[in-house]
Amino acid sequence: MTSIRLVRAALVGALALAAAAACRRRDPLLSPDAKAERVVAPDSFVVRFTTTRGPFDVQFVREWAPRGADRVYYLVRSGFYDGTRFFRVLPGFVAQFGAPGDPAVARVWERRYLADDPVAQINRRGTVSFATSGPNTRTTQLFVNLAGNARLDRLGFAPVGRVVEGMATVVDSLYAGYGEGAPRGSGPDQDRIAAEGNAYLARDFPRLDWVREARVVRESPPRR
Repeated sequence: MTSIRLVRAALVGALALAAAAACRRRDPLLSPDAKAERVVAPDSFVVRFTTTRGPFDVQFVREWAPRGADRVYYLVRSGFYDGTRFFRVLPGFVAQFGAPGDPAVARVWERRYLADDPVAQINRRGTVSFATSGPNTRTTQLFVNLAGNARLDRLGFAPVGRVVEGMATVVDSLYAGYGEGAPRGSGPDQDRIAAEGNAYLARDFPRLDWVREARVVRESPPRR
């Protein structure tokens, strides 16, 4: 009887591991679905970012930056931005977010580069663009322009959307006390965010605001 129980326990354990592995393979963030990533986003769609300061809405416009809009659409529908911190908030400049809170997810996306879109709009106050580390290096991080930053246009930062609700009441109120990130400042270090995730930010920068959830709340159908 004991041997039967041991065999049964081993079988249950193996099935549990197999199920966990299957779930992990299906996770759209840990194992992105290439077909789903190629889905064309609607011509425009509104994402509600519910934050620790309240909600703000961003209208993404595919005509402005098609590749960028498609990437945002995939990420939002996969729950990517849930839990991400506003780790770089510089008054009069930008509020940046979208670094993965899970190091395992960071390892998947840190080199999943997206080709640039031509700059079709001005980086005005309230517009949203991808952060980059150079040409063709967009991944997941976004920033909201807190002021007119037209100088970013010639550097290749292509706005992909604009805040249509909650700019003054929510975005402008995001915690900005930590300043610029390391090594230029004493704020969060992006290398450590990638390596340690939200555990590092919660421990060393507990006052950061964050996205509780991001969901598509309205969309228009793509043109035929």
